[in-house]
Amino acid sequence: MLGELIPQGTFYTQVINHGILGHYVATASLATGSYETLNNFASTPPGNPTIFEYYRRDLKRPVEDAWVIAPSNGFNRIGGSSHRAYGPNFSAEVVLPKQLLAASMSGGTSTDYLHLLRDNYETPLFAPPIASDEVNLQRTADLLKLSVADFNAHARSLASPDELSVYIARQLMTQVSPSLIWITLHDIDIAHSGAYSLYTDGIRRSDRLCADIWNTIESLPEYKGRTTLFILPDFGRDSDTNPAGNGFQHHRTGDALSRTTWMLALGPGVRQNFVVDRPVDSLDLVPTLGKLMGFSPTYAAGKPLVEVL
Repeated sequence: MLGELIPQGTFYTQVINHGILGHYVATASLATGSYETLNNFASTPPGNPTIFEYYRRDLKRPVEDAWVIAPSNGFNRIGGSSHRAYGPNFSAEVVLPKQLLAASMSGGTSTDYLHLLRDNYETPLFAPPIASDEVNLQRTADLLKLSVADFNAHARSLASPDELSVYIARQLMTQVSPSLIWITLHDIDIAHSGAYSLYTDGIRRSDRLCADIWNTIESLPEYKGRTTLFILPDFGRDSDTNPAGNGFQHHRTGDALSRTTWMLALGPGVRQNFVVDRPVDSLDLVPTLGKLMGFSPTYAAGKPLVEVL
């Protein structure tokens, strides 16, 4: 990020999240541009329309043109909202790579894949089980032109669930070429285990995978020179000095460090090697994408970021 990607784009140093600091609800807030208040561990869709619904309804795009690749079973409802004017008819396709992997094993769980099937680092007792019968494996495999055997063989060589997600993203971009893809990486959340070495490993891997995603964009004719990539965390981590938290391990205090993060934008028309130090809101993402892509996020609360427009 520091050596290769930031020099190619515009970097926001203060992105503030004023909402609930749970991964599903915070990611749902990023996707709607409005602070959601749903239960972080419930299988509940966002209440406000998502970017995918705005995009598909306003621009009359088919379902195959908007996709979400989500890290865990708990994100299976993030592709569309419960809003009456939007909802399932305009939602995104959601791929849960861990469910695909579980389904490909026909109900069995091989020890070769256990490191890829860990669903929730924070509260595993609340995570719903990965259920292979909920996944139309063959449909997804056909769409991505991926045999089950090839998928399993490649998965066996991967070190983490995020690597599996990025592999699926590459297949999706190569075979389907959708205009809107939302990828959520989750390896960094291993911090909840309390092992700092595992946390830094997750950071390094996420850093590398972000570069892999950008390099894939730049290598494909359908995307090269016409794609904007936004990279940002959902929120931060507790301060080391806050007695109410456990430093890097959690995000429970609501202090400044747990709410302050960053964002990088890369792509055609985006100013290179440019730093923005003014505070912006995490809700500003959806209105900015609306301006770039030509849809109107009516219920979003943020504002477009003028530096990347």
